[in-house]
Order: sequence, then C-alpha cells, then structure tokens
Amino acid sequence: MRVLLIGANGYIGRFVAERLLADPAVQLTALGRGDDADVRFDLASGSPGALTRFLDAVHPGVVVNCAGATRGGARELTRHNTVAVATICEALRRSGCGARLVQVGCSAEYGPSQPGSSTAEDAVPRPGGPYGVSKLAATELVLGSGLDAVVLRVFSPAGPGTPAGSPLGRLAEAMRRAMQSGDGELRLGGLGAQRDFIDVRDVARAVHAASLSAAQGVINIGSGRAVRLRDAAATLARVAGYGGALHELDGPPGALRPAIGHPRTESVAHRVDALGHHRADALGHHRPEPLGHRGERPDAEHATPVAYPYPDGCGSWQQADVRTARDRLGWRPRIALEESLADIWMEAACRI
Repeated sequence: MRVLLIGANGYIGRFVAERLLADPAVQLTALGRGDDADVRFDLASGSPGALTRFLDAVHPGVVVNCAGATRGGARELTRHNTVAVATICEALRRSGCGARLVQVGCSAEYGPSQPGSSTAEDAVPRPGGPYGVSKLAATELVLGSGLDAVVLRVFSPAGPGTPAGSPLGRLAEAMRRAMQSGDGELRLGGLGAQRDFIDVRDVARAVHAASLSAAQGVINIGSGRAVRLRDAAATLARVAGYGGALHELDGPPGALRPAIGHPRTESVAHRVDALGHHRADALGHHRPEPLGHRGERPDAEHATPVAYPYPDGCGSWQQADVRTARDRLGWRPRIALEESLADIWMEAACRI
C-alpha cells in the first residue's frame, strides 16, 4: 500500500510516520515544507494543479494529512488548517489515483461541552476560537468533497514529544525549573480544566487503522475519560520525584487553595491514587494564572490577569465518546496517562 503522509515532521505526524514505517506492507512517501521531506510542497501556497500532478505520478492508495497550525492569528490558522485541506481535496478530486483521505482533526472543533457528558460524533460543533473554527472548516471540506475520506477528531494528545507550550508541557517545564532551583513549592494555575488525554502513539495506531479501513465520516479518538489537570500535575510530581508542595491558583486573584502534596494536607501519592476514579463536577468560570512558579506568596494586590492555560476554546470539560472508533476501526487506547506523563517528564528532565 502506497501512503502519502503530509506533515510527517509535526507532533502527531512523527509518530504516524513511525507507525506506518513499521508496517512492511506500507510504502511511505512524506510531503511537507521541510528539507527532510521526500517532496517539498507548501499546501498553504501551492496550487491544487501542482499537487494533482504529483499524486498522478506517485499514485498513492491513501493520503494522510497530519499537517496544520495550532498557534497564530485567524488568517494564519485559516491558511494552514483550511486552505491547505481545500488544496488536498481539490487535488484528489482532479487526480486519477482514487486515494483514500485520512484527515487528522481536533476536538476543538466541538467547543465547550456539558461537564459530565461524553461528546459523540453527532454533537453539533460550536468551536470557541479561531483554531477550532479553522479545523471545523477543514472537516466540512473533507466531508463535502465526495472523496473516500475519514476525519479523526483527536482529543488532547500527550506523551513523548509533547510541545513545551502545551498545558502538560508547561507543567513539566515548571516542575523542572522548580527542581533545578530547589524550590519547595510550585504555584500552578488553570488546574481545574478537565480534558480527555490520549497518548500520541495511540493516535498513530488509530491513523494506521483508519488507513486500512473503509470507515468514513467523523470518528473520535480519545481515552473516553476526562482527567482534571490538577490530577495530572500530581501524577507528574510523583513520576518526577518532586516532593515540594503544589499550590493551586484556580480561584479568584490572590486566593490559594490547600497545597497538593504539602505534608500538612494531602500527599501527592494520595492525590495520584484518585487519578482515574475522580467524579466529574462543574467548574466555575474564571481566568486563572498561567502555569509557572514563583518564590513569593500569593498577593491579591499584585495578581496579574492572564489567559486561560487551555487556549482551545473548549471551556472546563471535554470527554470523548469513543465507541465509534471501537466499532468501526477496531481501535482502543492502550497507553495509560501515567506512562504518557512519564515520557513527558523524561524529556523535560534531560534539560536539567
């Protein structure tokens, strides 16, 4: 099977490439903007005609698109997430290769959901920001293209290679700095958000399965379980061996909740034991401080309003309904969050 992979150098694309290369039945060609791509092509500026000529020459059976942008203004996000996908769809329509398209989407397309609920593929998308809007527009282009296509809506990917600017990446970096400087306490904001974390290697397995299947439409890829970021922080502290106190800044400016892992309150190990057994609850709407650490005590007079650390426009809760992935792809997540966090910490610790 000839597979054309677009975005092989990205966070998800690297693991998709690794997974596909491990399949002896797959002949992989990588297309992208980098010098190490087999074929250099910029989807945001290249013409559908040029891509069509390449498709006719290579004649892939499957095209996997992992490319896109997660940061930037609305114009940049539209160029890389929407215009690029329009180019792919138009080129595939013109080409005689008849390739199947596997588009990697994002849970930000759904927008906020009701705490305690699981979001299924038939939910009405209401993206809460330009990123989600640009990805949803790409999904609509794929679904309306008439192609043999499937869109995998990936929830919150985690594991090795996690970007340093992501919430889990910032958690690991903040903890690394605290341990390096010998700080006995770490102040973290935005820990009330609950997300459905899925290991990036499990995402790669889902892409591989989708490439081989005949499934079409939208399929959620997640763990099926929302985890509060403060529980992830407690797990990360245990994995890292950080014995200091984790102070949570999820309340009004200047407010300080009891420390997580403080010897006089609750131990990190006890918090970790609760991971996976917590009950979902509704969270208040506030603007917490960003992930980071400071040596001083909280001071309401000097508190600085900052952006929510989850800039995905999805509010306080997201949890995937993953039954479709199980039924139509034969896929289930295999890697636990603790293993994902251990790999994130391993990479962060290398910077000490």
